[in-house]
Amino acid sequence: SPPSPMQRESELDMMAASVSKSLPEVKVAGINGPRPIKRPYSGGSAASDISDISTIERSSFDLVEKMHYLFVRVVKARSLPTNGNPIVEISVSNYHVRSKPASKSVFFDWDQTFAFSRDAPESSSVLEVSLWDPPGPNHASDVVASKNFLGGLCFDTAEIPLRDPPDSPLAPQWYRLEGGGAHFGDFMLSTWVGTQADESFPDAWKTDTAGNPNARAKIYQSPKLWYLRATVLEAQDVVPATTSFKESSFQVSAQLGFQIQKTKPSLTRNSTPSWNEDLIFVAAEPFSEHLVFSLEIRQQKGQTTLGTAVVPLTVIERRVDDRKVATRWLSLENLDHEKGRANYRGRVHLRLCFDGGYHVMDEAAHVSSDYRPTARQLWQPPVGTVELGIIGCKNLVPVKTVDGKGCTDAYCVAKYGQKWVRTRTVSDSLDPKWNEQYTFKVFDPCTVLTIGAFDSWEACEREGSRDAARPDFRMGKVRVRISTLATGKVYKNTYPLLVLTPAGSKKMGELEIAVRFVKVSPTLDLLHVYSQPSLPLMHHVRPLGLVQQEVLRSSTVKIIAAHLSRSEPPLRREVVLYMLDADSHGFSMRKVKVNYFRIINVIANVIDVMHWVDDTRTWKNQAATVLVHALLVTLVWYPDLIVPTLAFYVFVIGAWNYRFRSRDPLPHFDPKLSLVETSDGDELEEEFDTFPSCRPPDVVRARYDKLRILGAKVQTGLGDLATQGERVQALVTWRDPRATGIFVGLCFVVAMILYLLPSKMVAMAFGFYYFRHPIFRDRFPSPALNFFRRLPSLSDRIM
Repeated sequence: SPPSPMQRESELDMMAASVSKSLPEVKVAGINGPRPIKRPYSGGSAASDISDISTIERSSFDLVEKMHYLFVRVVKARSLPTNGNPIVEISVSNYHVRSKPASKSVFFDWDQTFAFSRDAPESSSVLEVSLWDPPGPNHASDVVASKNFLGGLCFDTAEIPLRDPPDSPLAPQWYRLEGGGAHFGDFMLSTWVGTQADESFPDAWKTDTAGNPNARAKIYQSPKLWYLRATVLEAQDVVPATTSFKESSFQVSAQLGFQIQKTKPSLTRNSTPSWNEDLIFVAAEPFSEHLVFSLEIRQQKGQTTLGTAVVPLTVIERRVDDRKVATRWLSLENLDHEKGRANYRGRVHLRLCFDGGYHVMDEAAHVSSDYRPTARQLWQPPVGTVELGIIGCKNLVPVKTVDGKGCTDAYCVAKYGQKWVRTRTVSDSLDPKWNEQYTFKVFDPCTVLTIGAFDSWEACEREGSRDAARPDFRMGKVRVRISTLATGKVYKNTYPLLVLTPAGSKKMGELEIAVRFVKVSPTLDLLHVYSQPSLPLMHHVRPLGLVQQEVLRSSTVKIIAAHLSRSEPPLRREVVLYMLDADSHGFSMRKVKVNYFRIINVIANVIDVMHWVDDTRTWKNQAATVLVHALLVTLVWYPDLIVPTLAFYVFVIGAWNYRFRSRDPLPHFDPKLSLVETSDGDELEEEFDTFPSCRPPDVVRARYDKLRILGAKVQTGLGDLATQGERVQALVTWRDPRATGIFVGLCFVVAMILYLLPSKMVAMAFGFYYFRHPIFRDRFPSPALNFFRRLPSLSDRIM
């Protein structure tokens, strides 16, 4: 007899409690597992199905919500009355899907898994699986609808087993097909209820992805990148001996893929130019390219290539420090045979090596997710892991129109270190749910995790839309600094997705994520990281210039984008460029203002201290002034207390501010700080303009005039700063002989006074004089300030 509701509920409770046991086993919600039933069927309600599903024990996906799916794995069939390639149709709830045609061997094979969402309360209580023999290609079009029915099965979804890893996979089972006529075939399948933690979930056909094969969640890895240092030393026999030796300019050009660099021109009369110049490139493993050197002579009529040399990257030595590597001479070959210079005998002296002691920057330094050097033997052990749960989005804005209806096919990409993750693409949903969890190793807590949301055009590509070539639309991103996370605490929050457009800031929706940092090393080791330099030692031993770093970073971004675009499914170029902020260093009037206000905000505390000192000096708060006098006397007569007093004062300030620490969620992009709400439209339009500009000449002229006004202000500010520095120099450089004589004489008098009088008495006298009451002062500036302002600078010599 069938079990009573009370018996089924107790069985489900026992089954859920046993998930955490060490012995994996399959728990079945009924007595004999899934049983085929004959149509029609009148079973339990969908609400009872959902309540049964909710008893599944939590798995390792503890930062995200459980998403319950009905899995159907179609394996194979036998004894079917057909010689064609039958298909399987599955119907459950409002979903009706077809499998791929079977491949014929001994059996009819499919081996395909389907995952149907079970979160909807109107989910059907009946699962229908049927086999059909589609008509051949030679049938007429009016016969297409009359495909041959080979049999089917019906299952009660309340009797389907519940499974959650680490349970073992459910074994498929042979079932006898029903309703297929006099001939009965056998069909092997398995069906169970699981979650997104199931190992079959990533490759299964899913209802929320509409069967898009490129919509699956994937993990990508950035290629291993090296800095290739090519030191060009000298060249010999660059011109034939029969040529008259005139002063000529020679230059060496090196090319690695799309990267081209040249040495400075070298003038020589003896046919042996020298450079001793470093050319640095970015190379990715595996090394399949060649480094090509070309020797060029610069003449009035232009540059002429004298010879070339090719070096495979696989023969170049690797190093992890700044040790010297062996040099080599490369023979230059002239490919210009028709001009009779095929026997060219010039050669170039080089030093080539891969520098594994550098970190190849792919992100801006202030938002970098990794600082490790290329050489693995220089890596330190990880200090922890950061766990990211991408839950979903809410209230997304439709970004495209398909069949007259606005829709969004959203997916998320997260990047930390060399690891990239991409969620599955949820089709046609403004409130997509992913509930996917990922883990990243943390080697430095002062790094940033970046999560971006995008709209996919892959579905339009498969349907042959005319907009298929459009790039994926960026909907915003979130940055999380690992050092702001407390150890072991889960931060679950919803962040606005903001996109800056020429029309201003636009909110595309909200992204909900959960983050947790777990340390795997002792606390002292984690704190010790703060005393270590962020970048590897080679960045300090042989530092790279700022301009050179930006050029190398641009090349790195292009290499990573090309590498990830060759994956399957590809991670698109525009996605990689947006995640790595490849276009963040363009000119922006808005960012100039932002940085100006940031500087003002930084020095605001210093200005407050100066105002407090001035208020104390003018006796506006007499009690504070009296206390300052007492403190002055104490510190002058007991100077050993100066440093402890300052340290204790800073401690009190920090302890007091602990009460007012921010209790808000993790910080996010601040539109107010970014001035996106107060910037005018022309400034934002200029920020998004191409280079070179594509705007009309009158618009460019107006922008240029505005830039000249800004440049004049910056010019004035820099000039004032330079003037103050030159006046300090003028104190002892005798540009003004009288002023320098006065200053030198005063220094001699002060030295004699300090030799004769105790320093404590001098410091006491100076302190009491500085804090004297306003009735003992005049309104004119001090003589020392007047003297300083009269010192000369070089501003009067500028034309």
